[in-house]
Amino acid sequence: MSAELTYEPTADGAKPVFFELDEHDHPEGGSTMLGFWMYLMSDCLIFAVLFACYGVLGHGYGGGKGPKELFELPLVAFNTAMLLFSSLTYGIAMLTMEKGSVRQVQFWLVVTGLFGLTFLGVEMYEFSNLIAEGNGPSRSAFLSAFFTLVGTHGFHVTCGLIWLTTLVIQVGTHGLGQANRRRLQCLSMFWHFLDVIWIGVFTIVYLMGVLG
Repeated sequence: MSAELTYEPTADGAKPVFFELDEHDHPEGGSTMLGFWMYLMSDCLIFAVLFACYGVLGHGYGGGKGPKELFELPLVAFNTAMLLFSSLTYGIAMLTMEKGSVRQVQFWLVVTGLFGLTFLGVEMYEFSNLIAEGNGPSRSAFLSAFFTLVGTHGFHVTCGLIWLTTLVIQVGTHGLGQANRRRLQCLSMFWHFLDVIWIGVFTIVYLMGVLG
């Protein structure tokens, strides 16, 4: 219970009145979850703009190579599998969280992080190869849109990995209290959100680009 101060008008002026607030009216962490949903919605707008830009600029090759010549679909499919597996292992971490097993949660978070690192490693390999062959973001409008869209997603994955590493340490130090559970739930939404965005990237940028 918490107290709140207000003032009640009287004939002689106003006197302070204290009354108690029920904690159930203000659930702990409710504003955190609402704020995080608002953040995800803003991220949706960012990626919507980037997808729209790619849709406009995606055929501006500037006399250079297009998706069919540049993209290695088997490599990208492997990378997509890595990110999907990371989403699966994070789901297992959330299930073990409900059982209260700190060690199991840490284990599955580490596995998730390894899949995420593999995803980033393959993406950096792809970027470095493209740039080494003279197909950097300044080569054409298509490549500018491609590097911006895919690079922004990769930046989000990097931030997610930093957050994940922090949570592994926090869970080991402070256990699975209410605050850490809420943090794990927020990261879960963020990680699955990145999965959904990547499926869109894989389908629109890579699959439609190579097979279209």
